[in-house]
Amino acid sequence: MLSRYLPSLRARRTVATAVVAACVCVGVGLLFLLFTGGRETDFAQAHVTDAWNRVVPLIRQGPLPPVLPKGEVEAIQVLDAHGRVVASTPELAGRPPIATFRADDRNVRATRMLCPPRGLEGCMAVTSYKVYQPQGVWLLYVATPQVPWYGAPADLLLVVGASLAVTTLMTVWSFRDLTKATAPVNAIRAELGEITLTALDRRVPVPADYQEIRLLAETVNDTLDRLESAYTRLRRFTADASHELRTPITAMRTHLEGALLHPKDTDWPEMTHAVLAGVDLLQVTAADLLTLTNLDARPLLRRDPTDLRRLVGAELSRRPCRHKIVEDLAENAHIECDRLRITRLLGNLLDNAERHATSRITVSVRVEGASVILEVADDGAGIPAEHRETVFDRFARLDAARNRDAGGTGLGLAIAREIAEAHGGALTVEDSEQGARFVLRLPARDALPSARTG
Repeated sequence: MLSRYLPSLRARRTVATAVVAACVCVGVGLLFLLFTGGRETDFAQAHVTDAWNRVVPLIRQGPLPPVLPKGEVEAIQVLDAHGRVVASTPELAGRPPIATFRADDRNVRATRMLCPPRGLEGCMAVTSYKVYQPQGVWLLYVATPQVPWYGAPADLLLVVGASLAVTTLMTVWSFRDLTKATAPVNAIRAELGEITLTALDRRVPVPADYQEIRLLAETVNDTLDRLESAYTRLRRFTADASHELRTPITAMRTHLEGALLHPKDTDWPEMTHAVLAGVDLLQVTAADLLTLTNLDARPLLRRDPTDLRRLVGAELSRRPCRHKIVEDLAENAHIECDRLRITRLLGNLLDNAERHATSRITVSVRVEGASVILEVADDGAGIPAEHRETVFDRFARLDAARNRDAGGTGLGLAIAREIAEAHGGALTVEDSEQGARFVLRLPARDALPSARTG
């Protein structure tokens, strides 16, 4: 419910753009108006100076006409040494002096703002000049309209109009661009909202524009691919596990029901051994399932410096085997690994080889470049090329394997591959002259970043 009242990204960014654009326009507009106001003030002062240049020579050299041309100023007035008006512009003809102030003894000019000067209307800047004559000091008054700080009203209207136009354009552009940018995000959100367990094959649209959003959509689709694949494996795994567990449970139930129906005709020790065999299979299957669950969670492994040659040799020496073991273990095969898990991997490979070997199992360890390689090969029937990946599927057992070993769980090789990948390695089935050859590749200890820096 709270999300309904939170402003959207588009609204917040649009408002922010409008505020920033308005602030910039106000700042630039103020600077422009201050500039134009200063320029208008300079123009007014230039007009006053021009009037002084025109009238002062007439006062000093004569003749001074009683009516003076106004020029670019509002009004001009000349007072003689006795304070009488001797000349003025037409609008001040016959009128008293417009001002009574004069410059002090240290200056010849003084300016004051009068609202209004006598005989005129409105506020005006009146400048008083002292003109020295033989009979005394004459006064020249020049009146100009008051210049606002922003200059002319047209400049103010221009700034206001331009600011409104720029702010509006920036706001509209931001809103349009954000609408276009968020449209793919909304489409991705809408599509994700429609994806359920029954529609995991659906994917979000990938926009052509906006690289960041395109990468987001591609990442989401990759995640959905992994999710669909994981869910498919989970369903298949659940179905296989149910089937694999049902078989021993059914067999045990059959033995127990038969014993209950015919207690006197039942060989109880034989029936007990049969039930215990089923329990053992259930226990092994449950342990393997738990191991796979832990490996699927990608736990942090305890990595200890290990000589793979010694680890393999120790496991082979303590492990009973009904087939001949041929060892080819090279020295200096150092890795960093979880020893218990690598031992489990080796045990699973040996169990598989022992089930399918005819008479001999070959175990070798060698170093190739930045990798340490462990091979377990048997002289059995081998694995067809088209099934070399299938054998690593969970509960996957080829027909030949089922005929040879009906009691296996079908999880050993899957667990072995998970352990290999958890160590940053790989477990594959490769070509051999006879039988199956499983090859484990693990990073050598000298090639690991921690070993180089340590």
